[in-house]
Amino acid sequence: MAHKKEEWKAEQYGDEVRAQLEEFAERGWEAIPEDEHDKWFSRFKFWGVFHQRGGQESYFMMRLTNCGGVLEPDQLRAIGEVARDYAQGPAENPEFGNGWIDLTTRQSIQLHWLKLEDIPEIWEKLEAVGVSSRSAGGDTMRNISGCPVAGKADEYVESRELLDEIQEGIRGDDDLANMPRKFNISVTGCRQGCAQDALNDVGLEPAHKLVDGEEVRGFNVRVGGGLGGREPRKARPLDIFVTREQAYDTVRAFVELYHEEGNRENRSKNRGRFFVDEWGTDEIRDALDDRLDFELERAGTDFRGEYTYNAGKPTERGAHDHVGVYDQKDGQNYVGISVSLGRLRADEAIELADLADEYGSGEVRLTRRQNPIITDVADDDLDDLLAEPLLGKHKPEPNPFEQGAMACTGTEFCSLALTETKARMARLLRWLGDNVEVPDDVDRIKMHFSGCTADCGQAMTADIGLQGMRARKDGEMVEAVDVGVGGGVGEEPTFIDWVRQRVPADELPGMIANLVRAFAALREDGQTFREWVEATGHETIVELAEPEEVEGYTDPCLYDAKQSWYPFAEGDSPAPTAADGTPLATESDD
Repeated sequence: MAHKKEEWKAEQYGDEVRAQLEEFAERGWEAIPEDEHDKWFSRFKFWGVFHQRGGQESYFMMRLTNCGGVLEPDQLRAIGEVARDYAQGPAENPEFGNGWIDLTTRQSIQLHWLKLEDIPEIWEKLEAVGVSSRSAGGDTMRNISGCPVAGKADEYVESRELLDEIQEGIRGDDDLANMPRKFNISVTGCRQGCAQDALNDVGLEPAHKLVDGEEVRGFNVRVGGGLGGREPRKARPLDIFVTREQAYDTVRAFVELYHEEGNRENRSKNRGRFFVDEWGTDEIRDALDDRLDFELERAGTDFRGEYTYNAGKPTERGAHDHVGVYDQKDGQNYVGISVSLGRLRADEAIELADLADEYGSGEVRLTRRQNPIITDVADDDLDDLLAEPLLGKHKPEPNPFEQGAMACTGTEFCSLALTETKARMARLLRWLGDNVEVPDDVDRIKMHFSGCTADCGQAMTADIGLQGMRARKDGEMVEAVDVGVGGGVGEEPTFIDWVRQRVPADELPGMIANLVRAFAALREDGQTFREWVEATGHETIVELAEPEEVEGYTDPCLYDAKQSWYPFAEGDSPAPTAADGTPLATESDD
């Protein structure tokens, strides 16, 4: 029996939802039948429009798409202006204020606190510069990830045109828009592995192979990677090597296979990783062989041993995250700046767009670690750019804790999350930076915070991974965190090993401080955190990771546990509200 969401999609889905959404926007929030909220909110997701959580009725988040993280000139400015003019909520975040954008782990952007009535005008402003929210959510192929500097930096296999072909021909194919569940595609053309193929439903990684006596460059194919539900999987090799010319058809063949054969009944077991579990790589390879009009070659030699992106290797081995100043292949430079936790104020986003125009080509790229890159900076302009005040705040050389940090949305907006993430992480990073020293040769400790086990913050792949929970402390319910260590991708992707459960949030800074200080004192010369964890062993790490309260840290919402309409606001929620933000009348008001 098909899941109820499949029935909803059968009734209405995809592009036809837009007209209905626009009609609701014209008539206002109350036009959406209350007993059909779940149905319509599920359908809206195809257009990147997500209703925010309980207590925030009538407010929406919009997710955008930009293949491979590319924002062409004027696009970031338009997004920043939308955030300034429309993304203004009824309460301020204590760390970030009001009106900002969130950079995501799939190289795109989210906007919060949008009113339903403003959605058509927002679309008009964004689409005028080529920015779309179509297929940004729901059961679709999500934003395609790739090396954020594809086409700019050296690649073993050039991938920028391939990314665009997949975007237009596969992701843009209406016949493939209704997937069993969300589906992730990545293409890595460089030797750093920055598209993180191990975490995607289908990923291409650079490889080479002797074919008919000739050394050929191309890709190896992996499938079935993903996080979430404490059931992560690293993508598994299909033992297939494809040339650049064969890559598009191969990706399409796997997408079509999952589209046709994927489970549409049990949504808890129908992601791509479970599909690969069920079919097995040999059967999938045979199915692709039947669908493709060329003979499949066995896997070639890959470069996984050289992968450095979130791979837990020493910095001198190569770039970990594209933060910093790097050479482009055309003799110019790109500059990656660290935006703490991926949250950028609207005025800063507009300023960043202005700087990209003044010092570069106007193009901005986004990484999978929630950071932006200014491209095409000439040598003569580099010092002036680095001296700009914005880069004094969002630095190309941040402290090790800021550079390694990522966080999901958390209870601020997400109905699934159990804890607040971004404001808490901001305070945690500030406290650690002021109070904990790391060795001079350690330039990042990767801490990833997810508000729940869905793991949108990719905690499973961090040096120190945090997942939101709840616990009792002194007889009261508090927000808490499960803590694991030793995750990372690269040559041998590994997921964190849990060392502490349900640590009260106000004891988290002390625990991390104890762990990092032990690392600094006990590591061998040149050892990274991930290497130290592996060498030290689980039992010893558990002993070293002792939670404790510390001076100078005040948790932003220790006792909230998602009981309030907004973690940082007192009093009753103003939602639902009319287009002008005033509360709508309720039956009790009449």
